[in-house]
Amino acid sequence: MAKSYLEITLKVNDADRGSAAGVYSTYKAPFLEKIKGAVSKELLVRTDDVQVLHGFESVEDAEAYLSTALFNNDVVVALKPYLQDNPEVRIYAVV
Repeated sequence: MAKSYLEITLKVNDADRGSAAGVYSTYKAPFLEKIKGAVSKELLVRTDDVQVLHGFESVEDAEAYLSTALFNNDVVVALKPYLQDNPEVRIYAVV
């Protein structure tokens, strides 16, 4: 069970949502297999935006993920062409 969540909210044009979802699909397994403390990853699609909800064993694991090569060199680079604005990043602790 996740003890913390990293929520990343992305503004993506409707026409680009399929491509952005493809990035999610491509990096879901590597995230779950290689990132310390990763326990889940969900794609939430709303009318106004898309959110990726990452579950972790701890807040420290969630914070550390933001500094990994997978996040910065792969995920961010792959998503960049589809973003309308800077992503909103939040970390939550489960109490």
